[in-house]
Order: sequence, then C-alpha cells, then structure tokens
Amino acid sequence: MIQPAENGHRVGYGRIPEMLPVANLIETQLRSFNWFKREGLRELFEEINPITDYTGKNYELKFLDYEFGLPKFDKDECRNRDMTYAAPLRINTRLTIKTGENAGEIKESEVFMGDFPIMTEEGTFIVNGTERVVVSQLVRSPGIYFTASEDRASGRMLYAAKLIPNRGAWLEIETSGKDVLTVKIDRKRKIPVTTLVRALGYGANNEIKALFADVDNNPEHKFIQSTLEKDSSTDVNDALVEMYKKIRPGDPPTVENARALMTALFFNPRRFDLSKVGRFKLNRRLGLGTDMNIRTLSNDDFIAIIRKLIELNNGAGEPDDIDHLGNRRVRAVGELLQNQFRMGLIRMERIIKERMTICDAATVTAASLINARPVVAAIKEFFGSSQLSQFMDQTNPLAELTHKRRLSALGPGGLSRERAGFDVRDVHHSHYGRICPIETPEGPNIGLIGSLATFARVNEYGFIETPFRRVYSTMPADKAHRDKLVGRTLRDDVLDPANRKNKLAKKGDLLDREVVEALIKAKAGDVPITSWVSDEIQFLSADEEDHYVVAQANAPLDKDSHFTEERTTARTKNLFLVADVNRIEYMDVSPKQTVSVATALIPFLEHDDANRALMGSNMQRQAVPLVVTEAPIVGTGMESAAAKDSGELIVARVDGTVVSCAAPPPADSPADKLDSFKRELGILLKPDDGSAEQWYPIHKFERSNQGTCLSQRVIVKAGQHVAAGTALADGPATSEGELALGRNILVAFMPWEGYNYEDAILISESVVREDKYTSIHIEEYEIEARDTKLGPEEITRDIPNVSDETLKNLDERGIVYIGAEVHPGDILVGKITPKGESELSAEERLLRAIFGEKAREVRDSSLRVPHGERGIVVDVKIFSRETKDELAPGVNQLVRVYVAQKRKIAQGDKMAGRHGNKGVIARILPAEDMPYMPDGTPVELVLNPLGVPSRMNLGQVLETHLGWAAHALGLKVATPVFDGASEETIEAELVRAGLPESGKITLRDGRTGEQFD
Repeated sequence: MIQPAENGHRVGYGRIPEMLPVANLIETQLRSFNWFKREGLRELFEEINPITDYTGKNYELKFLDYEFGLPKFDKDECRNRDMTYAAPLRINTRLTIKTGENAGEIKESEVFMGDFPIMTEEGTFIVNGTERVVVSQLVRSPGIYFTASEDRASGRMLYAAKLIPNRGAWLEIETSGKDVLTVKIDRKRKIPVTTLVRALGYGANNEIKALFADVDNNPEHKFIQSTLEKDSSTDVNDALVEMYKKIRPGDPPTVENARALMTALFFNPRRFDLSKVGRFKLNRRLGLGTDMNIRTLSNDDFIAIIRKLIELNNGAGEPDDIDHLGNRRVRAVGELLQNQFRMGLIRMERIIKERMTICDAATVTAASLINARPVVAAIKEFFGSSQLSQFMDQTNPLAELTHKRRLSALGPGGLSRERAGFDVRDVHHSHYGRICPIETPEGPNIGLIGSLATFARVNEYGFIETPFRRVYSTMPADKAHRDKLVGRTLRDDVLDPANRKNKLAKKGDLLDREVVEALIKAKAGDVPITSWVSDEIQFLSADEEDHYVVAQANAPLDKDSHFTEERTTARTKNLFLVADVNRIEYMDVSPKQTVSVATALIPFLEHDDANRALMGSNMQRQAVPLVVTEAPIVGTGMESAAAKDSGELIVARVDGTVVSCAAPPPADSPADKLDSFKRELGILLKPDDGSAEQWYPIHKFERSNQGTCLSQRVIVKAGQHVAAGTALADGPATSEGELALGRNILVAFMPWEGYNYEDAILISESVVREDKYTSIHIEEYEIEARDTKLGPEEITRDIPNVSDETLKNLDERGIVYIGAEVHPGDILVGKITPKGESELSAEERLLRAIFGEKAREVRDSSLRVPHGERGIVVDVKIFSRETKDELAPGVNQLVRVYVAQKRKIAQGDKMAGRHGNKGVIARILPAEDMPYMPDGTPVELVLNPLGVPSRMNLGQVLETHLGWAAHALGLKVATPVFDGASEETIEAELVRAGLPESGKITLRDGRTGEQFD
C-alpha cells in the first residue's frame, strides 16, 4: 500500500501508520534549562538558607526570591562582538540583625549576582562569541545496588550492597564466606555491620537479633549471629567509639565526637543528600514508604538494607544489573549547572560568614556581605573548561542536532575511557527505544557516547522513557473506560457478581452502549475482551517496561486495531518470544523508535549490517553543505523533522502573511545598530491575530564553528500566507525545508580499469563542471591595533615600502573592501607599528634625509592572506574603543575579515553514501569517457561492486534501484526504516517506470562505444 508521507510531497511506502508525531528533537535541552531557571536555583537557595555568622547569634541572611532580567545584547550581537549571551540574575535578600543596639532590625534589599549565560531557542549557549552545547551525561543513579560474586572456597554466591548518594559518604556492606556481614563507610576500614546497628541506638544483642529474626532464618547460615561473634562492642557508646576509630584513625575517640561524626555522615542534609532520585530508588528497591522529601538516611533505611542483603544471601531475589537503564540516569544541562552553581554558592557562603564576623551592625547591608564572584567564576569555569561543555559541531544541520541529543558516560562523576570495560559499552536490552544501538563513535569512545532514540524523552528523575500504545485484553467496567468498551468484542462470558449463575454478556458479543451501561451498573469489574490496541500513548522507563509483555510495532492489526493473529512476536525484559496476544500489554508506537535521528535517515536500514550503518550515521554528520542543495529522491520521511529542529531553518512562529522577503531590521533593534559592511535583511511577517509584525533576520555567508558556510535562502514569496511551523527560509544543507546533505547522482556498480580498486571512486568531469559537489568555506582573519611601549599601532593605508598595486583592494581606512578577490600574500588590513631606534642602513639614511622623520619610525605589520589560501571577502567587522566596544586591555581597534573560498570536488576527496559506503576519488574522467546507458546518458559516478557483498550493506543497492525508478517517474519517495519498500515493490516500480525489472542494464564504454562484458 502506498500512502503519502507526512510532509506531503513524498510518496510513502510505510505500511504502519504513524501514531505519534516526532516531538521537538531538542526538548531535553530546553526543558532541563527551564527547570534550572524555575526550580533548580530555588532548591539551591533553600538548601543554603539561612546563612548565619559562626556564632549563630549576630546576623541571619536569607535569600528570598530571584529573577532573571533581559539579556543586554541579542544573540547575533553576542556572536559578532565576542560576548556571552547572558541575563542578569538578581536576588531579593533579608538580613536580620539579632544583637546589639539594632537588634531585631530587618533589612530587605535586591542584590545583583552577576550575568548568567542563557540558553538560546536552539538549545545552545553563546560564550565569548562562540556557540557551545552542554552534552547530557549518563551516570549511575543514586540509590542502593545489590551485586553478587562467587566465593572461590565454597562456590556460593555472596551478595554485597552499595549505597550511592548524590552527595556524601558511600556505604558498602559485604558478606564473607564465614557469613559475617561487614560495612565500609566512605571506603575506609571494615566494621562488623552489627557495630553500625548498635551505633544507631539498638544496644542489646537480643534487640539486634529481633530486628532480623524473620529473614535471618536459614539454619545453615546465621548471618547476624556470626557477625555478633566478631563484634567487640557491647553498647551504643562503645559502638560509636569503635566506628570513630575506624573512620578517623588518629583522632581522639570520644563519644561526643563519634556521635557528631555519625550525625554528620548520614543524617545532616548539608553533608549527605540522597537526592529525590536516590530516595525514589531506595523506596522502590526496599519497599519503603518514606516521604520523598526526606533525602537523608533513617534507622529504618539501614535496617531495610541489611534485611534485603540477608534475604538475597538466602536465595530470595535477584542482584541488580548496573548497566540497566533503570539504574543509569541522565544528568542534563540544568542539573549539571545546578551542581556547578552549588559549588559557587558554598564558596560564597564561606565569604559571607567571614564578613559577618568583622562587619559593623549599623552599616551592614546584604550587598556588603555578598560577593558574587565565586558564583560567576564557577559558572564561567563550567562553560569554559568542563568536559561536557563542548564547542558545537556545526558542519551541517544534522551534526548540530545530533550534538544536542548526545549522551556521554564520560566527564566529571562519570567513567573514564581507560576504566570502562566491555559491559558498560555494550548494547543492553533496556536501550530499546531509549538509546540508539547504532550511532556511537568508532574509536576509544565506542559505547561510552550514544545518542537518544527518536521518540525518547527524559523524565523528572532523569530516567529515559519511550512511548508505547496501551493494549487491553481486559478492561474495567467503569465510567472512565465507558467509551473505550463500546465496540469491543468479548472473549469470554461476563458473569453477574451478585449472582454468578447469571450471564451479563456472552463470549463473542459485540459491546454496544446499552450493554456497557448494564455492565457498569452491575459493577462487573474487569471485562475480558479480544486483545485491542488503543491509541492511548504511555511513556515508560526501562524498569517499568520490564514488568510488561510488549509487542513490536509491525504486529499485524485489522482496521479496528485488533491483532489479526492469535500469537505475535513480543519481548519482556531480555527475552524475545512469540506470545499469545492476550498476554500483550503494550505495543511499540513506531518501527523507528529504536534508532536515533541520524540512523532514521538511512533508507533500507533493515538491509544493512550494523557496523556499516554505524559508519553511515556518523558520516552523514561530516557532509559539507553544498552550494546547490537537493533533497534526496529516496528519503525516510524524517528529513523535514530533522531540518526543522536543527535550528538552521527559519520557521514561522505564528500563522500569518509574508509582507516582505527583504525587509530591513526594525529601527530600534540591535541589528540596525551593528557596524558591519554587510546590510542585514529579513522576512517580515504579519500575524493573523493582528499582533505586531515579526521580523526574522536572514543570515548570509556566515562562518560556522567548523568554517563551513551558513547561508539562508528565502523559500516563500511576499503576499504568501503561511501556517505556524512552516519553513520560511532554507539553511545550509536543506532544500524546501528538508534535510539535503548530498546530491542525487547517476551511479554504476562496475569495475573500471582498476581505478575503483579498494573502494576508490571514479567521477565524471560534468559533476565538477556543474558544481554538483561544490561547497563554500569561510575563513576568519583578525588583527589588533595595540598600544606598544613605543606608541600606538595604527590601521592605515599608508604603509611604508609597499606599491600602489598591493594596496588596490584597500579603502581609505586601510581595510579590504567586501567583494575583493584576494590571493596568498595580499594585504587584508594595513597596519603600522612604531619601530625602535637601531643602526640605520645607507638606504634608510637616504630616505630619512629625503622624507624626514616618518620613514624611520614605523614598520609594516599588516594582516596578509596566508600561503595557500584565497577567496572573496564577504564581510568585515570593525571594533574600536571610540565606538565603546569591549576590547581586551591595550587593544584600541580590532578588525575581522571573512574570506569565502569556493571549493570544487577534487581527486583525493572523500565521498560517502548513507550506508557506510565510503571511498576516495581516484580519478575524474571526461564525461565522454564515462560508461553510458543505452539512451546515451553517461553515468556520473562509478562504484566498485565488490564493496557490497563483504560489507553486507545491501541498502545501497535497493536505494539506487528505487531512486532510479522514482527519478524516471518524477517522484520523491519515503521508505521509513524497518517499514520500507519491499523488493517486490521496487521491482513493480521499475516496471512502472519502463525500466528492467532486474535493475540491471548493459553499459557501453565511452571511449570505444563497445558494450562492457
């Protein structure tokens, strides 16, 4: 069945209807940062409140509320001026004076806490003029973990427990071969676990035994008894001192010290924090009902951990799998920033306390106590030097999008490359629909860096969730399910609960509204119905999914969403089985939910070997944006979603009418004031709701982080009506709002004179001539005019010992003009530097005699085009102290020149398909020498047929055949991953296009005209 794809102008071959539209692909980043602004900061201030002086008797400072102001400069201005896109953070404070003449006085004031970097709508940060991305980190979740290891002496499985908090001391409990339970606190020496229990306040042996009597009931292994025999402590105080000696050897062990240490280690919220997630995991694993807001440990927690450990040692229950995604969570940008901000606040708190001891009560204010520098420095340090704050990969829109959806197990608090073993890197069954099993780097980071799957999202606890359709085989007869029950078929009789002999409805009955009302009235409870797949979507985390049997998205359904077969393929935990449809509880929403966006762009992915698909996913991100873009004939239907969410397209925010496609910026906007030679224009949109006109700036010939060209092209016309979400302008590597990373090109799989040996590629000269693979790269050159000891440097056209010919491209200021073609050695900006006195040569003495002072003072220090570079000047930016620009100390003027270079494809360049089929261009042949088809069309590219069988990436063969047929029919097609066109469909399309069904055709040699063998 052929159906139109989601973007309208593609013919879709997918058979499975899309139940869920692809959500905003950078939602994780945006939501996390908004959480930090709204709640994350508030949590921190509540943690630190109130700050008192060291005695606690004189002053008390409280942080009340806070707000972010508006950023001083807009995004474009920050990029141009090398500034940080930041908003001022202001905090309302209350200072209470407790002693002295002013006792009871309360001073409330607003304090400025520095400028805080703000996330752009595209999910990036602009720091010092460059775009950066904060990558989400995948770390082990706080909570309790039980692991098993084999005892070599007895062959018994011995269990250990490890309590990992968000902040604070780790607790590890181990079982020895002699049934003794020992505990290590913060990796210190071992202590019998009963000493810890005694220190908690359970003094007598009988009391301790009673706590565990019901679980420690194995006659062969008496864990508590064995441990008590090793325990030298006799009462609570004794146990506290014993623990203190082990944790703090060398310090004087007193009962008071020991009690204070115990409280500080586990019961003080400022020293020990389980976090909301840790408490959630602890409650779930141990079956506790502790309030979620209690983030320290209690006696009940310690007892429950030891009880669980004894149960496991006695054979009840399973150990935890630390690689399961139920035990690993995502720390997104908001949480990473919160942790960094906390460090700054703690430093600031110390300064406040010190200032409180020396300040005068009459003149003290919150502003005089608070020094925001440590906080600003902590945030600066994070953005500038953290392993997770990365320079954005901006090669093309897909690279940008993938970078924002990346998950890294590296970084502070994570793993290191050297320590990470095979298990951590491997694909796990819980990754299904959450982390892509395909997209990961090939080098030492393999498996440590991943990518979120297409529909995955991160929940409030940081666990990755994926959507499923709810499947009902029984449904409660109540008002909430009334509408869903109508139209269902019964698979068994429904008996009256009041009189079991009376049947309310019979097996095979179709339930209408009347019967349903009768069932509800009779309180019939759960009604057995023929297994039915509802449109209800639920997001489940990995440990929730483990409790259910889940069917695949391609399970055959009839028009009423009932399974057509009695048994279907399904999975539960790590088992794949063929299950009875009445056991199915959930069903996948889409075949592409297992893979990432980049992988979902590979047509016929199901026919490719995973290793090659991995290379294909990664190489799409390296594609250089071309001058002339062209959307793929054979797509997957994901092209428009990927392009839109990358942030490179201009998308209408509201419904409206295009007023102008080349409108100047509004008079009061920062873009209007920018001192650049380039005039910025934009699209003016008049919203339908009558609100103010919206101006969307169009960026032309801007340099990306990787030196590729970011240039936007308007694709709407003045007077055109557009809906919200419509693309108004294409960005780099996009065409009509779709991702367009390469070109559609006529390919032949055949050997040619050995030139395509070892994956080498042969291309036609016509490809080069027609600029099919031509790209633009922009280089940035900058020069500063500084103050020197001998006087200021000067940017000028008046340069000593330089001919007029050399100065021909410079304007009267000595700066190259836009549009000038420059070559190696050409002057871009003329600059002279004062020169110190030295022994003069004969020529210089002569010049000095003729021209006076001028000739001896300065030397030429102009900015020149480096060797091997050439191009056309596309922009010049001038920053000067006179125009109040912020410049480094000692710099009077800064000039940036942008030179664009057109690069044609050449021998030695790398080319690749979407299936990991990569190669280097070995030769560029004249078009007339290329093999040609029976109708005289010369092929444009020749690939080695031996590159297919051993690599097992047959997707490329299917793609070329479907592309050939679609091109002949004048269509663009979408073949979604795992739900694409079948071989039979492709053959039918080839026949419909009047092409050979086999997809093979005899070519002739362009040099001789003879047929190839």
